[in-house]
Amino acid sequence: MSALDHLQKRIEHVFSNQALVERAITHRSANNLNNERLEFLGDSLLGFIIAEALFERFPEASEGDLSRMRANLVNRDALAAIAREVGLGVYMRLGAGELKSGGKRRESILADAVEALIAAIYLDGGLTPCKHFVLKWSEQGINQLREQGEHKDCKTRLQEIMQAKGLPLPEYQVVGVSGEAHDQTFTIQCGISLLKTAEQGTGKSKRLAEQAAAKNVLLRLGG
Repeated sequence: MSALDHLQKRIEHVFSNQALVERAITHRSANNLNNERLEFLGDSLLGFIIAEALFERFPEASEGDLSRMRANLVNRDALAAIAREVGLGVYMRLGAGELKSGGKRRESILADAVEALIAAIYLDGGLTPCKHFVLKWSEQGINQLREQGEHKDCKTRLQEIMQAKGLPLPEYQVVGVSGEAHDQTFTIQCGISLLKTAEQGTGKSKRLAEQAAAKNVLLRLGG
């Protein structure tokens, strides 16, 4: 099985026009027929698909909230993370200089390639397989936003309770970190003077873990 066959199996789309997938993984340092134009189209497709998904999944979110959530899912870091999960760097075609300087690991190159691949899938098969690719690899990020939304007011509510009683503010402390560098889970404990023991919470970021810990403290306080 060729490298392109492996890539197509990984992304769950077999191209009718193989030239499109070849162009999507070709950096400008390697050839004049590169992925820059595909990147332009893919950026717009990505924004539309993510916007539609967020609009449907977060019916109570304001325009500002939706814009912030979309920004979290379409930025360079998020796209580079998708590229690493797909293993896209292995398939990238780069010029000699970029290869020597580690271009296959460079976040900007990986993120651009994801956008180009989105456009290539769209041009080859239409919107349905394009949406399938985007939503499959963005699902974890969307779920994290949902988790964040569920906990978003817990720290504020707990702080307001302590302030109203004239007591010290909650104290948060990291007590554990697990997982690979690109997929860590944090465990944080939250302690307040009203309780003899602290409560813990976990999340894919320190902020989410703090919110989860605060939620557990609120539950012990009766809501």
